Amino acid sequence: MEDLLEAVKTVVCLISPEKVHALANRIRKTEHGKANTSLSDALGTPKAKAVVDELIDIWHATSITAGELASMLLAASHTFDSVSKRHSIELVWTGPTTPFVSTRRTEQALLQVINAAVSTLFITSFVAYDVTKIVNGLNKASDRGVEISMLLESSQQHGGSISFDVIAKMRTLVPTAKIYAWVHRESPFFNGRVHAKVAVADGSVCFITSANLTGHAMEQNMEAGVLISHGFIPDLLHKHLQSLIDMAVVVKV
Repeated sequence: MEDLLEAVKTVVCLISPEKVHALANRIRKTEHGKANTSLSDALGTPKAKAVVDELIDIWHATSITAGELASMLLAASHTFDSVSKRHSIELVWTGPTTPFVSTRRTEQALLQVINAAVSTLFITSFVAYDVTKIVNGLNKASDRGVEISMLLESSQQHGGSISFDVIAKMRTLVPTAKIYAWVHRESPFFNGRVHAKVAVADGSVCFITSANLTGHAMEQNMEAGVLISHGFIPDLLHKHLQSLIDMAVVVKV
């Protein structure tokens, strides 16, 4: 049964819901154990034909009826399609590329999150400088009424670890932003740093990345991340960041 479930999953992940429906209708018309190669004739690619043929071979070794298999395919396809529409994950990459993976660039992904914000936007970074397009995007978001919050690492002068005051700089560049710092670092985080690099808009889309808010990270460094739209992760991240404020783990400066 496990093999059949895996085969059903492979099919619905590869072919469109419309073709799954057509396949299910064909299966319903077959007598169990007498399915033939015509079941995959309507599929356009060799890969799709191969996974359907494998599904049929596995089905032959079970006691599942044609109607039951058709229903399994339709239910799995509907679930996969619904989840895909509500939740998407994209790989984001800056640096040398290869022909094997289609990726989004770091700056593009971050601007997408900023531009998507309607009411709230929360960004964290270790440092922030030389990111004119990002700053412009943040100010445009503020102009349309978005409440912007930023958590940044403090300077050495203010108990942090970096040599310059990025918080003061960002306050000048994006004057409407609420800027937070991790000031009171209790055990076991005495020597901790704000190393998280995330952006989340309205709890509905988020970007989790290795990249700081710097020009080198946007254009030259080898950086990786994921852009997540919808689903529970953006909302969970938004609630977590807000709770850090509510619990006074981080404070407005």
